[in-house]
Parts: sequence; structure tokens; C-alpha cells
Amino acid sequence: MNQVTLLGLPFDAHSSFLRGPALAPPRIRQALFSGSANLCTEEGLDLGASPGWRDDGDLDLGGDPAAAYARIEPAITQRLDAGSRTLCLGGDHSVAYPIVRAYAARYPDLTLLQLDAHPDLYDELDGNRHSHACPFARIMEEGRVRRLVQVGIRTLTPHQAAQAARFGVEIVSMRDWSPGLALDLRGPLYLSIDLDALDPAFAPGVSHHEPGGFSTRALLGIIQTIDAPVVGADIVEYNPVRDVRDMTAMVAAKVLKEVLGKMLEAKGLYDISNPLRVRSRFALLNMFWTE
Repeated sequence: MNQVTLLGLPFDAHSSFLRGPALAPPRIRQALFSGSANLCTEEGLDLGASPGWRDDGDLDLGGDPAAAYARIEPAITQRLDAGSRTLCLGGDHSVAYPIVRAYAARYPDLTLLQLDAHPDLYDELDGNRHSHACPFARIMEEGRVRRLVQVGIRTLTPHQAAQAARFGVEIVSMRDWSPGLALDLRGPLYLSIDLDALDPAFAPGVSHHEPGGFSTRALLGIIQTIDAPVVGADIVEYNPVRDVRDMTAMVAAKVLKEVLGKMLEAKGLYDISNPLRVRSRFALLNMFWTE
């Protein structure tokens, strides 16, 4: 059976402010498998009993930043060639560039949905064209995706606004977003989630605190209402060094479960129309009240 593969990318050499996201993948897994929660998605899928995914652990990226960065794209390509789509745990957001390069070679009509406080469209930052502030500039200038849709943006500089106009990026700023906003997404879809899309009150464990972001509930709602088939995803920029009592690790694990469930749904490995699917407690209560 085709799989969805979880793959850790412990890399933060292109971070511009603080290091620490390289420590994230094992901390997210620790939260995912902790005894304080379970492996069920909110749709009722028990990931612990699902054969549709596997965990390949963390990619060995060595100590040299250039060599480490160059290893990511072929690692993703290898898994795609084997029929396995990837859900990657960063790492800083620079890892999205080599991941998307691999995906674009397989899916020429790829749409990219980025949930983020920052557009990451700088041509360069501090002399580094591969900074975590630049991956989507590299992706767009190479024409790797058909559409780039950014949601949650609240730090748009004049330079990045010019870059967005140049590349035809579709931006939904945080102040313009509202629950239920239609994004008109069509597949195949790659989903890139920077955890600083969340307000720092919900995710303090990120390097760049940007107030005014999503609640955890709102972010989950966006993921759960995606209609297009999600063929790949990443969850990046968790920084354990800044976390408070593993609060952000648990948020990352929660987001991981919902994204994984969505990817399994897209691959036909999980039928959300199954009548045996677990309904929420509130849906059951409503049934009792109305029948």
C-alpha cells in the first residue's frame, strides 16, 4: 500500500535570529506519542491503528550546512519515486525550498498553501539567499508552482510586497482573514505550515513572536476544510529552546495529526464517509436531542 512518510529535517543553519528549530523533530514526536494524548484525529481516525503511514525518523544531515541542504531534495524524490508522499518536520522554513523542488518535478500543476506570519519572499537576508526568510522567493523565481497562496501574513514589508506582486503571490493577510473564508484551492496541493502563523499565546515556542495570529482552533479549521488533495506538507519553525512546558510541542503534534489525517484522506487510505467513523460528543448529543 502506498504510504505517507513522516520525515524529520533537523536543520536550522539558515535561521536569521535564533537557532533551535533543528531540535524540533524528536520533540514533536515525543509530544505525539506522550501519554497525555492519543493518536486519534478529530475526524475519528486512529493513526495508531492506521497502516497508511510510516515514520522514517530524522534525515541525517551531517554538520556541513551546504551539504545538509543539498541532501533534502533527493531524499524527498526517493520517497516520491517509491510511491510515498512526505510530511516533513523542520527545521527552519528554508527546508521548504528543496522539498518543493522535489514535489514540483512530480506535480507540474502544484498549488502551494503557506500558513505563516511572514511571506518569506526576501530576495536575500543578511547576504543569504537561502535564509529561512527567502525560500518562497527561490520557489517562485524558478516557476516551481502554479499558485502560491499565503494566509495569516502580518509582517509584509515594502520589499516583500513588491516581490509578491512580481511573482503573482496571492496573500490573505491576517487582518483580512475570517473563519470560513473561501480560498478556492485546487489540487494537487502542498501545505507548508510555519508555527508562527499562530499567535504567540498559543505557540510561544517559535523564534519570531508575531502577535495577532491564529488561534490553534482557527488553524486546525483551515486544515480540516481543505478540499484539494494534499500531496505533501511540512510543519516548521518550532523552536524548543523558547517553548513553555512543551506547550508548542503539543500544538505541533496536534497539527501533525490533522495534517496526516488529511493526507491519508487525499490518498484514499481513509474514507471520511465511513458510517463507522467516530462522531464528536457534541454531534452525538445533538442526535439525542433531535431524534
